[in-house]
Amino acid sequence: MRHFHLDPLGGVAGDMFVAALLDLRPELIDSVLAAVRIAGLSDTCALDCIPHTDGVLAGRRFVVGAPRTITAGTRQAHHHHEHEHEHEHEHEHEHVRWSMLRQRLADSSLDLGVRERAIAIFTGLADAEARVHGRAIDDVSFHEVGAWDSIADIVAAAFLIETLGPATWSVAPLPLGRGRVNTAHGMLPVPAPATVLLLEGFPCLDDGYAGERVTPTGAAILRHLAPAFEVGRAPRTLGGVGYGFGTRRFPGMSNVLRVTAFTHTAPAAEGIAADTVALLSFEIDDQTAEDLAIGLDHLRQTRGVLDVSQRPITGKQGRAAASVQIIAEPGFVETIAERCFSETTTLGLRISYAERRILPREEHRLDDGRRVKRVRRGDGYTAKTDVADVAGLAGHAARDARRRESEARVLGEQSDGG
Repeated sequence: MRHFHLDPLGGVAGDMFVAALLDLRPELIDSVLAAVRIAGLSDTCALDCIPHTDGVLAGRRFVVGAPRTITAGTRQAHHHHEHEHEHEHEHEHEHVRWSMLRQRLADSSLDLGVRERAIAIFTGLADAEARVHGRAIDDVSFHEVGAWDSIADIVAAAFLIETLGPATWSVAPLPLGRGRVNTAHGMLPVPAPATVLLLEGFPCLDDGYAGERVTPTGAAILRHLAPAFEVGRAPRTLGGVGYGFGTRRFPGMSNVLRVTAFTHTAPAAEGIAADTVALLSFEIDDQTAEDLAIGLDHLRQTRGVLDVSQRPITGKQGRAAASVQIIAEPGFVETIAERCFSETTTLGLRISYAERRILPREEHRLDDGRRVKRVRRGDGYTAKTDVADVAGLAGHAARDARRRESEARVLGEQSDGG
């Protein structure tokens, strides 16, 4: 399992996040640019991820804008981008309704996982804007973040997160910034109100530098990643580093977001795979057993969910309750958490991460369609028939005999008929 740690020296913005990951994985540049085009960016708009240095560090910048903004030869970008941390860009007064943007993304030919992540990131941003302005989420219109540069940032970020596969994330304390920012709603304090909501629960600091340091787009991406706030104590091997630049310059400090990639140092025992899973847990004492069963079944079918279990407990005031635990792929935590809130009555949940070890297994399908899972255990194998494939047989003895016969066939043994 890979782990990515973000160091927001200059801050966090969508373009900085994309640039840092592409500096780490430059072989993905063409695929990212193609995904943004598929999402609807016009061919008349320039799009590139270019090498960049501020004289101290070298990395990349992710640039979106009119063709004139990328100069041939030097390939230096000078476009008005939201993530200059100043909100002085050419799309400042463009309004895009969230409902229209959501439909545009849903109708695109992006891969399903990328579409779902892009919509999830934007949904978090739209929800924050709705809360700030006291509106229904479908009535939200994006202003600064409605411009195509920010749409490109979110689509590119969704593509990269999905392509990198299951991983855990962490982020160092975020710089708050100082002062005010000029937006479509007038002058607002830094951090912007929607950014403040998205960063609830994140550790922050004042490093003495003024200006907008975390943009709404950057905050929405962080919220989607649901990162830990430290790298962790488990031994890991450092596998690479990337630097993503913003456009603003700070005196005596590089305006970069650094991403560092790690892999587990200690390999699992021979023949046993190792990875990391997310654990989401909560308690329910005010939902009927019948409806909770339906909700948990829907959760089992949610992408990224590996297992769902519940056990009876005694809750507050002696009430009977259910303790629910979901094992999930780390990259889908935010989407699954949202589904928990819609399928159950819980008002909160806990998220943690755990290492796991997995025995190698393979599924065999017999001629009549029966499925048997064969698992390697030490020097031998065990087998297990899918219970759904014998459920139609009447009587325990008949089901047990069919299971044993299926498993013996897969293990290469002769069934004794018993």
